[in-house]
Amino acid sequence: MNHFPQAWGRPRDDVYGVYDHTYLKTTGPKAHTLSPAVTGTSVVAVKFNGGVAMAADNLASYGSLARFTDVKRIRVFDESTIIGFGGDISDMQYIDRLLNAIDIRENYSSNGNTLNAKNIHTYLSKVFYKRRSEMDPLWNHILVAGFDGDGKPFLSSADLLGTTYSAPHLATGFGAHLAIPILRRLFPEEMPIEDISKEQAIAALRDCMKVLFYRDARSLDQYTLAVVTKDGIELKENEKLENQSWAFAETIKGYGTQVN
Repeated sequence: MNHFPQAWGRPRDDVYGVYDHTYLKTTGPKAHTLSPAVTGTSVVAVKFNGGVAMAADNLASYGSLARFTDVKRIRVFDESTIIGFGGDISDMQYIDRLLNAIDIRENYSSNGNTLNAKNIHTYLSKVFYKRRSEMDPLWNHILVAGFDGDGKPFLSSADLLGTTYSAPHLATGFGAHLAIPILRRLFPEEMPIEDISKEQAIAALRDCMKVLFYRDARSLDQYTLAVVTKDGIELKENEKLENQSWAFAETIKGYGTQVN
């Protein structure tokens, strides 16, 4: 054996030939995750008069397997901002550590300034864009809600490419196809946010979560509901849909033996 410290445990080159490093696969290009493994689905949020409400179910799926049923995908930052995560759970945990580090640094800061939701959204969008530019994206689509620097309700989105956009109501995943039409019907574009009450926003989110549970195979009937207002954040992590039933399926044409 070669007893030089830099080569402990390897056969001697002068006896057995030069060691073949290709078995270690250290000469190839750097490899990144090509697709997410454990994922969460939709996050839905809507502005109302005085704040923003957000909901996300507690399911994390391993492919098509409903593997983890108690994964909270809404995070609170500094008791003033909420972040909802869709997509890869491990990348969500990485972003959560980034936010925790920022929160600790801000709390130890002596300048007296605090980060608002708009600041957090800008920071995370830059993180997404940086990772995307390095061909190592964070496989998430997030919604950030809270208040901007002027004290107005803030709701905006950022995805794995760093693309951002804002709207009075937003959703990720299948929610963009199933929940947004419901919210647009309940709260048309011409309807001012001042006319939407907190109770109406929460009721709309509950309806959206029920539709997603019925229509999205990666959804669950248990969800997290967060409401951010000037008074703080209300977080309910173990909400459950009430009166869900598949009885309505018997009236759908094509279900079971019914053909007419």
